[in-house]
Amino acid sequence: MANELSGKRIAVLAASGVEQVELEQPRRVAEDAGATTTLVSVDTGEIQAMNSDINPADTFSVDRAIADVSADDFDALILPGGTCNPDTLRQNGDVISFVQAIAAAGKPIAAICHAPWTLVEADLVRGKRLTSFPSLRTDIRNAGGTVVDEEVVVDQGLITSRNPHDLDAFCSAILKEFA
Repeated sequence: MANELSGKRIAVLAASGVEQVELEQPRRVAEDAGATTTLVSVDTGEIQAMNSDINPADTFSVDRAIADVSADDFDALILPGGTCNPDTLRQNGDVISFVQAIAAAGKPIAAICHAPWTLVEADLVRGKRLTSFPSLRTDIRNAGGTVVDEEVVVDQGLITSRNPHDLDAFCSAILKEFA
């Protein structure tokens, strides 16, 4: 089923410090399934991806700045991880408003590794079951979420995974939930 996401518009929201494989693999899977993806960030220009949080990897050109997009422009949202990436995103009011608007519209959100930090800041984990990188789990519990240690968790349109080792399961869940 190479076209299960045909016609879908997916925002990939990331900033410098994004874990490269967590940006590239879900984006490629979505595009291979027929979706159009747009790399959205806090500013235009390029973002610096990382490998294992500390090794500079490739740079990626931003398609649109967060101030210039609306939840109406997209059918779903992918939030890749990396430690610095979501830490930057969660401090930006436009990012938080955008993520909240995507959720309020009932559109699915996929967040891996450290990306649930943005969901915590947007107050979107309360009453939800999710997973993340271990260092975020106290933050998620403090924000009212229930944390489990599973490779992928889907709850009310929210897809979460723990780390790059879970990418295959994460991408499979994205295909199913975004379709």
